[in-house]
Amino acid sequence: MPRTTTAIEPPLIRLRMRVTHGDTIAIGPGKIALLEAVRAHGSITSAAKSLGMSYRRAWVLVDELNRSLQTPAVTSEQGGPRGGGSVLTPAGEKVLRLYRAIEAKAIKACAADMAKLLAMVPGR
Repeated sequence: MPRTTTAIEPPLIRLRMRVTHGDTIAIGPGKIALLEAVRAHGSITSAAKSLGMSYRRAWVLVDELNRSLQTPAVTSEQGGPRGGGSVLTPAGEKVLRLYRAIEAKAIKACAADMAKLLAMVPGR
């Protein structure tokens, strides 16, 4: 028996690419969103707030990402007259650029098949 949904939004396909290294998700959609938020807000604290996550969780994700890469993606300065902050390194910028480029290419390459799949879902 088909399940019914009450969602008003039409169905969509979300690609969720992950780079794993052992048991660790080195790069994934959550870490990419966090990098984009750090870039936009200039601090891990503000980035975490903008994503509705705790500072502790954001710090753990940034630390895990930094340890997973050959070169850290985010650097932070503590204290100071302006309270410190965080910025993406060139490696962090490159991770973002590559991740989003791969995502865009995958969506473009699979567009016809994704449209066929979505056509099979009610509410379209």
